[in-house]
Amino acid sequence: MPKKKKAAAKVVKKVTKKTVKVIKKAAKKTKQTSPLKPPRASAPKIVKKPTTANPVIPIKLEPSLGRPLVTQEEKLYMLFHDDYQSRQVFEFLRVDTIKDLEEFTPQQIVHLMSRPIRLTVDRIRQRLAQFKRSLKDDEQYATEFRQAKDDQPKRSN
Repeated sequence: MPKKKKAAAKVVKKVTKKTVKVIKKAAKKTKQTSPLKPPRASAPKIVKKPTTANPVIPIKLEPSLGRPLVTQEEKLYMLFHDDYQSRQVFEFLRVDTIKDLEEFTPQQIVHLMSRPIRLTVDRIRQRLAQFKRSLKDDEQYATEFRQAKDDQPKRSN
């Protein structure tokens, strides 16, 4: 009986090889017999043309701080009660609330705060020039100021 088992195994192998060849030939024939149909492997591509009526406008997202932790009506002296110098700046700018302060840019605040200092330094330079004195490396300003003052007509009472 052992001989029959070997023969049966050989038959199975031959059948499987033959069936594989038959399947491959059938696949080739189906490809050749239908040249009019496109292969289904790739989906048709749809190209959309941009419409002129509704052009797509890219939206630029600005960085957001998120939800504010205090309201615009919040008093500045409550937020800056520990910072005396900041409160002096708010007093100088005459602002009481966050809403008032948000109207200024940092550059505007620096410019407004430095104006009195610039005016004071100019007054110091002029007063020193009147007494024929000057700050370090400021002799040219003193001489120009003296000449301009001498050229002005004197007021008569």
